[in-house]
Amino acid sequence: MSESRHNMVAYLQPEGSISPEFAGIMEYLHRARINYAITTQHVAYQSHIKAFWNTARVETVDNQEVIRAIVAEKPVVITENSIRERLRLGDKSEDPTSIELQCQRGLLLRIKYSENALTNQINKKFLPLRYKFLLHILIHCLSNKRSGYDLSPIDLTGLFTALILNKPFNISRYIFNNLKENSQRHFRLINSELTPSFGYTPAFCKC
Repeated sequence: MSESRHNMVAYLQPEGSISPEFAGIMEYLHRARINYAITTQHVAYQSHIKAFWNTARVETVDNQEVIRAIVAEKPVVITENSIRERLRLGDKSEDPTSIELQCQRGLLLRIKYSENALTNQINKKFLPLRYKFLLHILIHCLSNKRSGYDLSPIDLTGLFTALILNKPFNISRYIFNNLKENSQRHFRLINSELTPSFGYTPAFCKC
């Protein structure tokens, strides 16, 4: 059984048939470094997702963090570099994993974010339409948020900023860190005998 909510991708209108209010951002996304990651559809089976999260463990091998799991009786190993290759992100291991808050807040002012830009998270409803659409895609396709889908934390806002300003950003490490956080959270839930949720980070299972 496949689970569509665990495999969300973005629908981008074909170039040449784009609504005027989305023209700029849609054209940008068609050529953006995240295009393949956010638009490529993969079938994600519920049983595979559950098996992955039930067995996922973070280990250190040769000074490199890896996530190991067993899916369909086969070993799965995820690294920052495997994410980079599979999702064709074009970033580099030495690229920064954060953007200075001053830069983030400066961008929010420039794009006319209409709420307080000094908080630790921003609300996409206060963004102009085209930027709201971009952040909506990042939240649903590349983040590990399980609720509060209007809100963007500092690390995701950093990615948002880097994309708009065309700054280097290690998106692969950002995704890996989200996967690592989810696996550790899931492990704690199992050990506490609580019922874990499998609604984590849908698109990452394509790695």
